[in-house]
Amino acid sequence: MKIISYIIRIGLFAFITMSAFNPAFGRSTSSIRSKAKKTHSISKARKSSRRHADRPVLRKKHGRGKAGLTRSTPPYKAESLNNQPPLYEQVKYAEVEPRYRSELAIREKKYGSEHPFVATSLNNLALVLKMQGKYSEAEPLYRRALAIREKQLGKEHPLVATSLNNLALLLKMQGKYAEAEPLYRHALAIREKQQGIGDPLVATSLNNLADLLQAQGKYAEADPLYRRTLEIDEKWLGADHPDVATDLNNLASLLQDQGKYAEAEPLYRRSLKIREKQLGSEHPDVAQSMNNLAELLQDQGKHSEAEPLYRRALAIREKQLSAEHPDVATSLNNLASFLNMQGKYAEAEPLFRRSLAIREKLFASEHPLVAMSLNNLAVLQQAQGKYAEAEPLYRRSLAIREKLFGKEHPLVAISLNNLAGLQQAQGKNAEAEQLYLRALAIDEKVLGKDHPQTKNIRNNYNVLSKKLK
Repeated sequence: MKIISYIIRIGLFAFITMSAFNPAFGRSTSSIRSKAKKTHSISKARKSSRRHADRPVLRKKHGRGKAGLTRSTPPYKAESLNNQPPLYEQVKYAEVEPRYRSELAIREKKYGSEHPFVATSLNNLALVLKMQGKYSEAEPLYRRALAIREKQLGKEHPLVATSLNNLALLLKMQGKYAEAEPLYRHALAIREKQQGIGDPLVATSLNNLADLLQAQGKYAEADPLYRRTLEIDEKWLGADHPDVATDLNNLASLLQDQGKYAEAEPLYRRSLKIREKQLGSEHPDVAQSMNNLAELLQDQGKHSEAEPLYRRALAIREKQLSAEHPDVATSLNNLASFLNMQGKYAEAEPLFRRSLAIREKLFASEHPLVAMSLNNLAVLQQAQGKYAEAEPLYRRSLAIREKLFGKEHPLVAISLNNLAGLQQAQGKNAEAEQLYLRALAIDEKVLGKDHPQTKNIRNNYNVLSKKLK
């Protein structure tokens, strides 16, 4: 019996070097991909460098803020926080949180509760909370920042578009796609009106909307948006700009999700070439491109080509970043997932455990990336028949996701599917059936009946149903 499973590839956003669901947290965003050909259930972090416009506003003295682009584009200069280093250089968010809270309190006292500077501080604190997985705390701050900007600056001000985008991104991360989409579209409309249809800010909004559509399996709608993003950036920045490399990566990711490997590969390779040329062969973004190309090669069964890319990506990150950087944890996870899929369990396990240890140290114990690592380690244990060791890991991963995202998020559906597969492997078919049904109900409601992830879970349920008849 073949149990269909998932490799969750998470894209942390470009501002963090981790670059969906993204992530992921990214792209990212987590960026979740269901893989019908995979057996067992692995969550694999896929790095997808997306220009989600949500980062701390790096405000210079008296500078105007744009609260969230991953590149500097006129007419708005980035804001900085009292000349502190940008947040992407900080990975211990719990440690910097008090500073951002203090900044907010100071500005509220100095300017009043509805000043645009207060909105900037609210946005910054919300981002720090979001990066710790504290979504329920971040959301009201983003909403308050949006309300202040609409009231003080007008509903079509560029910073209103930024707030709409930031709130939409948070909602997307929580699986609230229906709420996120109109906000992204509103932000895009403001930018097209205020900046013009060919402006890089418009490209950012196009990219983010495309990412949301991709997450919902609306590939035909996402494709022209990604292509328009690429066209704008090539015209504005030149064909060899690092942001163009990001655009190529994102379009390739969409094509890869559709199984269009022959179209995706040259885009990934061009993205890698640009980054190597512009940033140097050992830049962390080069490691990201290597990771993405490795994943594509793995999808095509070109394992001998994929493995050295995964290993080189890890080596670059270990050299250029600290040994406990989140990107190192991501590369460890990806290489371990690759080894696991080839049955090299003894090699994979210490990598999974090291990735988990880094994430538990850097982030809260109930962070989405911790849930991912727990899930991955559980998959490894299950693959070796160590069901008693796998089950508490699956259940802890599920509990974290339910707490962070609510009970109707696609990641919760994946955890339910994975736990169902474990129960099925142990002959606990009645429990497995209920878990599959719950997972299927979530994905049909959130993603739709035709989404690849929904189809895979439905297939798993149908396999079990036939066995029960």
